[in-house]
Amino acid sequence: MLELDAIGTGYGKAQVLRDFSLSVNAGEILCLFGRNGAGKTTAMKAIMGLLPLWSGDVRIDGEAVGALPAHQVPLRGIGYIPQGRRLFTELTVAQNLEIGLRARNSGPEVLDEVLDLFPRLRERYRQRAETLSGGEQQMLATARALCLRPKALLLDEPTEGLQPSMIEAIRQVILRMRDQGVAVLLVEQRVDAVLSVADRVAFIENGRNGEILSAEALRADHTLVDRYVGI
Repeated sequence: MLELDAIGTGYGKAQVLRDFSLSVNAGEILCLFGRNGAGKTTAMKAIMGLLPLWSGDVRIDGEAVGALPAHQVPLRGIGYIPQGRRLFTELTVAQNLEIGLRARNSGPEVLDEVLDLFPRLRERYRQRAETLSGGEQQMLATARALCLRPKALLLDEPTEGLQPSMIEAIRQVILRMRDQGVAVLLVEQRVDAVLSVADRVAFIENGRNGEILSAEALRADHTLVDRYVGI
């Protein structure tokens, strides 16, 4: 389980998150919804130690990780696929995946599992990341995170700018991770795409907790989506 316990953080003197709490169960997909600037990406960065916590804590399976330096957070089993992918573009697909494998000393069997999920990457294995299409780069960013054998997986706008076939490929991998017991925290603006995979939806507004509802309830009534996201 991934838990955020009343965390507060921000940039410089500007506070973004205020007593923000959230929990994602193993084998669950929780989508975090909110307007631009509401604090969604900030929450992701706080979990990964990329922003220092001003208050509260982050826990993975009961272990507090909120005070750890950023490079140690993945060692606890939290994988992060940031918006914009953040690949090592001058390195090959193989080298990018090797970085993910080394983070938690994953063996070659993990690499095989990941490449089975993304056969396109096996075909592009010796190509530099910068030569891949946008969808292939998103696959690589996802695969690199999966090389950690994550307990929790964070995805920030994973389908942004992708064609439908690539979106479906990413969607199927997310569902498979849930079925394997991974806690998945998803930030995504495409409401219909989210409601087709999410188990629960949490709303964030001005860095504070909004309501948390089942995806089934939101599929039946979009009123709250309109209120929090403004679409």
